[in-house]
Amino acid sequence: MQVFWFIPTHGDSRYLGTSEGAREVNHDYLKQIAQAADNLGYEGVLIPTGRSCEDPWVVAASLLPVTKRLKFLVAVRPGLHQPSLAARMAATFDRLSGGRLLINLVTGGDQTELEGDGVFQDHASRYEQSAEFIRIWREIIARSHDGQSLDYDGKHLSVKGARLLFPPLQKPYPPVYFGGSSAPAHELAAEQVDTYLTWGEPPADVAQKVADVRERAAKHGRTVKFGIRLHVIVRETEQAAWQAADDLISRLDDDTVIRAQSAFQKMDSEGQRRMAALHGGGKKRSRADLEISPNLWAGVGLVRGGAGTALVGSPQQVAQRIEEYAALGLDTFVLSGYPHLEEAYRFAELVFPLLPRRLRSDLQGSLPGQKLNGPFGEVVANNYAPRASQS
Repeated sequence: MQVFWFIPTHGDSRYLGTSEGAREVNHDYLKQIAQAADNLGYEGVLIPTGRSCEDPWVVAASLLPVTKRLKFLVAVRPGLHQPSLAARMAATFDRLSGGRLLINLVTGGDQTELEGDGVFQDHASRYEQSAEFIRIWREIIARSHDGQSLDYDGKHLSVKGARLLFPPLQKPYPPVYFGGSSAPAHELAAEQVDTYLTWGEPPADVAQKVADVRERAAKHGRTVKFGIRLHVIVRETEQAAWQAADDLISRLDDDTVIRAQSAFQKMDSEGQRRMAALHGGGKKRSRADLEISPNLWAGVGLVRGGAGTALVGSPQQVAQRIEEYAALGLDTFVLSGYPHLEEAYRFAELVFPLLPRRLRSDLQGSLPGQKLNGPFGEVVANNYAPRASQS
């Protein structure tokens, strides 16, 4: 099991849909989040991509010198990147980081955004191109370890004598992550990627997606790992957690939700359609309607595109839900919370100690009971080290 956090390069806030309690996206703040994730023991961080975000490669490179172990899940975009250039970027980043690069293959589902970036292909063509892109990318890097070049003539992409002189540290290439809910997306994942990521749907729906990708992969003679992208709202009590969820959307007005949902409806993303269905396209607002599965809340998706669900509850409840997803075969959990700096600490402090021993033994952060080099907690009365909680 791996637990990742999130770098909010599109903005951060205490209340969704408003500038109240908002955080400026600047390097100092992103650095704080990255260093918190690094020190607390998160495996890595996802850096989002799109026109609403700062460039993920520039951000990831800027955070390398201020982190030690943290891995960076960074996007490549077929149609925007050429596979040979993306291979060189990946190899350089991987070498300079000491093997801390992970690749997020993003096909895109917002037609307006894609056209603004010069991509005019339909859904089916984008997935065909993405399949060719990642096939070329993988082959260029894999062959670089033996000094070989690649010729490839595809429907959308071709290269002749493509060669990478300086291979990455990771062999055969930095691991590739990918998410998508349509049949073409599942087929691409089954044939080529290392880890398939789903957005946070109810466990039964996630199980169906895992089974489909796994069956398709078996036909290609492959196995695929699985992960999930979720927000988290964890507090010491269930009541406090649900109050925090209510607070997060307490400043939303109807007009903001309507405008957001109207924009999402124009996308051709099957995953976005499934997210919208969970909250009825913005029509569901009460906790009873938005809690779509035990402790799984669809309120974030009222105004946020992409991942729109959060695990909400006490530490014990959130840990239990994570274990339920893990039992389906998921071993990577890409998490986030608002605001991201505070929530990184809160999740680590409250939930990390409750996760399986196989995970806790690998966490590198300052967990209760861990042998430390420095003080753990504030010294009591200038004389005594604080004792562990007896609760």
